[in-house]
Amino acid sequence: MAENSLSSRMQMAMRRLTGKGFLTENDIDEMMREVRLSLLEADVNFKVVKTFIANIKEQAVGEKILKGLNPGQQVVKIVHDELKRVMGEDSEGIRYNLNGLTTIMTIGLQGSGKTTAIGKLGVYIRKNEKKNVLFIAADVYRPAAIEQLKIIGKQIGVEVFEKGLIDAKVIVKEGMEYAKKNNFDVVIIDTAGRLHIDEKMMQELIDVKAIAKPSEILLTVDAMTGQDAANICKSFHDQLNATGAILTKLDGDTRGGAALSIKEVSGIPIKFASNGEQMDTFEVFHPERMASRILGMGDVLTLIEKATESIDETEAMGMMEKLMSDTFNYNDLLKQFKMIKRMGSVSKIMGFIPGMGQLKNAASQVDDKQFEQMGVLIHSMTDAERKDPKLIDMSSKRRDRVARGSGMKVADLNRLRQALETQKKMMKKMMSMDEKELEGLSKNPSKMMQPTKTKKGKGKGKGQFRIR
Repeated sequence: MAENSLSSRMQMAMRRLTGKGFLTENDIDEMMREVRLSLLEADVNFKVVKTFIANIKEQAVGEKILKGLNPGQQVVKIVHDELKRVMGEDSEGIRYNLNGLTTIMTIGLQGSGKTTAIGKLGVYIRKNEKKNVLFIAADVYRPAAIEQLKIIGKQIGVEVFEKGLIDAKVIVKEGMEYAKKNNFDVVIIDTAGRLHIDEKMMQELIDVKAIAKPSEILLTVDAMTGQDAANICKSFHDQLNATGAILTKLDGDTRGGAALSIKEVSGIPIKFASNGEQMDTFEVFHPERMASRILGMGDVLTLIEKATESIDETEAMGMMEKLMSDTFNYNDLLKQFKMIKRMGSVSKIMGFIPGMGQLKNAASQVDDKQFEQMGVLIHSMTDAERKDPKLIDMSSKRRDRVARGSGMKVADLNRLRQALETQKKMMKKMMSMDEKELEGLSKNPSKMMQPTKTKKGKGKGKGQFRIR
């Protein structure tokens, strides 16, 4: 994830506070120094860092402690809310034209992943909005761009309008006429990128904008450019009044500076994020959820959304019934392994689970081969043992036989047994939550943190804590 490095540093800074019964200004100052270094190393714009630190310091020192939160948890909440504010208060999607064709113009520098992002956006719109999409290939300065868009269009089943390397304005004009004539719902225009912003490039984009009259102008930004991304956004926005940004290559960036700089510096909201090579690795950018991930507090709602997309409903209902009746077994665990593989990498999924952020690095070491090894262990069991885990638990002879049959050690089998118990407990807990509780986890991530046991005070202020 883009926030990995930043996330680790931020979590370390926060962890120093969460176990304390009270906080002094020196505690706050020490935490602020760590946070400042974390942000600067993540290549966040220095003006954004300065404002960020000042806002947190002001709130942390003077904040009244919320009921049920210790001071450390309250400071974490303040940091979370400020992260969300910097990235944008709310998520924003596409503004569709309800009375006709919706036109989306994409812009960006060469190498920002613009053409691939167009393909992903097309998949997203068709899947989630059920709209008929047309691509217009108007990047006439990079010959491979037209061919790349045609390949992507064929791969995902979206028609591409192209006229070769002629004037981009002519292509867009004829493409728009074709879209209207053939009753397309959405047009996405791939415009020319450059290695750098120049006058000629901008004028062409201004001319294309005048012809297309787009509902949306989306700027693709490479997350790996760090705070430079914010300056690029501002340059485009000043000339074209962009309506949003698509943050690409989020999975390859270990800094996170782009996500935290773009909105604050340029004023352009991040609308979408691309975080993988596959066409379905594209999602609406939720500032609140990203803030939670950065602080290692998980992202329950995104996890549920991904699970809903990857898991068969009938299969899921069957597992739910087994969990409720406490009959969840190794056959079911094997099915879960397969579901996890469909959802993505283990480390990515771990980042979505509250309280598991610190285990992401360990989880990144778990690859498909290890899932296969767990599968071999399960297949080494008898049908009766797979259906009734207690048979394995109660017999050392059975454990020895299963381990030998799989070519692995008893210790490997014990880890599998622990994985089964962990899955049962975790899924039971998540399924016991109602919609309001899940939403509460997202809106108040401090609840995800392990509460610290403290001694009750005596006399005035009993059981309360203060920042002093």
